Amino acid sequence: MGRVRQWCGKPFVIGTTSVLLLAAAAAAYWFQPWKLWQDETVHEAAPTATARTLATGNLISHEHTTSGAVRVLQLPDGSRTLRLEGLDTSNGPDVKVLLSDAPVKQGRAGWHVFDDGAHISLGSLKGNKGDQNYALPKDLDLDRYTSVSIWCDRFDVSFGASPLART
Repeated sequence: MGRVRQWCGKPFVIGTTSVLLLAAAAAAYWFQPWKLWQDETVHEAAPTATARTLATGNLISHEHTTSGAVRVLQLPDGSRTLRLEGLDTSNGPDVKVLLSDAPVKQGRAGWHVFDDGAHISLGSLKGNKGDQNYALPKDLDLDRYTSVSIWCDRFDVSFGASPLART
């Protein structure tokens, strides 16, 4: 017991232990692993019953299992909204909803492409489950932005994505 106390009291051991504890704390902050077990469900109503559907799609899985439908709606006042319906994906740190000009690819080939070309963030994902609405910029060209990604900005990876098919 005396030898252990002597060894643990050495500056090298104290310094190494301190560095390891700081590294573990920084890794926990960066990766936020607890979010894998925390669901955030959002149930926003569709903007209006008289909205016209401009584009639709269905999410496919990339880095995380992801499903749900995507619709671009034009409201009577001319504004447009991206609507996620029945979204089911993982929670994570710094997850955004991106519109992109990148094509949606199956598997690992599609994980990292959505911020390579033209893309626009619609903001943070409101919840990893449920129905939610995101206002689109007035000057957004839907012919240019042809896909949606649930995008983890911290790790530059798509959780899931959908092509937008014009209706």
